[in-house]
Amino acid sequence: MIVLSIDGSIRRALGLIVDVLLLLERVVLRTLTFRIDMSRLVTELDRAIVGAAPLILLAGLGTGAVMIWQTDEGLARFGASAYSARIVALSLVRELSPVLVGLLMAGRAGSAMAAELGTMATSDQLLAMRALALDWTRHLVAPRVLALSLGVPCLVLLFDAAGLAGGFLVGVMERGIPSGAYIDATLQALQKGDLECGLVKGLLFGLLISLIGCRQGLTTDRDRGAAAVGAATTRAVVAASIAVLLADAAVTRLYLGLFR
Repeated sequence: MIVLSIDGSIRRALGLIVDVLLLLERVVLRTLTFRIDMSRLVTELDRAIVGAAPLILLAGLGTGAVMIWQTDEGLARFGASAYSARIVALSLVRELSPVLVGLLMAGRAGSAMAAELGTMATSDQLLAMRALALDWTRHLVAPRVLALSLGVPCLVLLFDAAGLAGGFLVGVMERGIPSGAYIDATLQALQKGDLECGLVKGLLFGLLISLIGCRQGLTTDRDRGAAAVGAATTRAVVAASIAVLLADAAVTRLYLGLFR
């Protein structure tokens, strides 16, 4: 039974990868030929960036505050509190910010895409579009993929700003770190490549989340109704979260190998 379960999981994973690559090809072709529903793209950008901004701000502030608490407390035991601001800045910008934004958007945007397209599949709206010779990639998939691919890096920057602000406020007001020293340490710790690494991760995560969410929605079993939509939504969140973590490991290793 265990062997059969593993074999089934591998087959499903390979099927997902193939479907995502085929979907990516369709989106790239529509993008290069400018065959995209621009009104839908604007709507999806608003949903991806403006709609998620409060969540990202709150998560960033909380993460920055908790990190400076924990880091400064731990380093104080070794008399190395002067490095707390640098560690928090590097950890946020290079790693935590893109990963947490990616996981949050997998739950927020990836699930929404799977649910919306899954509902369209079970209510025969996708069949109707095909019958009318409407390009569902242009109207449904490409705007969502482009919006999230562009939106997640913007949200990463927002998370960076909120996290650094949260760390600064707690570090200065509660931990007693001089404000000038905190700002100088943060600026000295961060380099251009650190910010670029976080933005590249955000772009890749947005691409993966949107492609997986769309694929799971489009392949929803139309005969199972609401149960199939719920299952597709769950699969989208799980698969997108795993993809974010695996992609993060790959990009981090590649970045360290190229620039260190």
